[in-house]
Amino acid sequence: MTKHVAVLMGGWSAEREVSLRSGAACARALRDEGYRVTEIDVTRDIAQTLAALKPDVAFNALHGKVGEDGTIQGILEVLRIPYTHSGVLASALAMNKQQAKIVMAAAGVPIAEGLVVDRHTAARGHVMTPPYVLKPVCEGSSFGVVIVNAGDPPPSQLGADDWAYGDEMLAERFVAGRELTCAVMGDKALDIIEIRAADGGWYDYNAKYTKGGSIHILPAPLKGNIYQIVQQLALKAHRALGCRGVSRSDFRLDDTPQGNGELVILEVNTQPGMTETSLVPEIAAAAGFSFGGLVRWMVEEASCDR
Repeated sequence: MTKHVAVLMGGWSAEREVSLRSGAACARALRDEGYRVTEIDVTRDIAQTLAALKPDVAFNALHGKVGEDGTIQGILEVLRIPYTHSGVLASALAMNKQQAKIVMAAAGVPIAEGLVVDRHTAARGHVMTPPYVLKPVCEGSSFGVVIVNAGDPPPSQLGADDWAYGDEMLAERFVAGRELTCAVMGDKALDIIEIRAADGGWYDYNAKYTKGGSIHILPAPLKGNIYQIVQQLALKAHRALGCRGVSRSDFRLDDTPQGNGELVILEVNTQPGMTETSLVPEIAAAAGFSFGGLVRWMVEEASCDR
């Protein structure tokens, strides 16, 4: 019997538009792979929708809050619908950048020093010596991220009344150098991409999701055994947080002329993007998985109690 897959997408987080693109791409590929697919733009009555639909598997293509923080995972556990990606605890941990850092550091994964501050405090004065980065504790896709360079005033925009990314901000020491990302699939670390914004700036939302907005170098040109170390750390972070299925870990490597070779993890993405410009499909392709093969693997690996 043909397996019925519900592709969960959209939702109401700041990453809604990216999720719709991820979901549409995955739904097309799953149909091509022979599955019966129902696309669901997730609303607050998703539990009732799924209970009535009774799919064999839920393919989680949601990004951001609700889809990535353990909420939808808890609903799927209650309904006993097997689902893709990480479970309740791993999703909640990875979504909270500060809690994830505590867990990863305890497992021996290097992190940049930082502290959690209120956005209004950060808007009024420097919370650490510049350069540093401010990022919402529980957002993704670079939403709300501010880089404070040496000589910059405090970022007053964080005090705006229409700020949409929560009051808690993670302030971290800025680590210069290269941006690297490594995917883990199952229990294996795949290849590493070096990411460069096409405009020479930083890897912000536009660089991530605009076609041609970023340059991906695969495999990343790394000296000595750094390649293997990044892979080992990505797998260690994946395991420490309790991730399942596919995850993607982002790193900074300071190999600038003034740098000391410092390597730190930035975050682990439990719901990596699956759009035409996304990194995980590109990394998986280098490992021999077509896009269809990748989403098929995710569906067949889906389970409850993750």
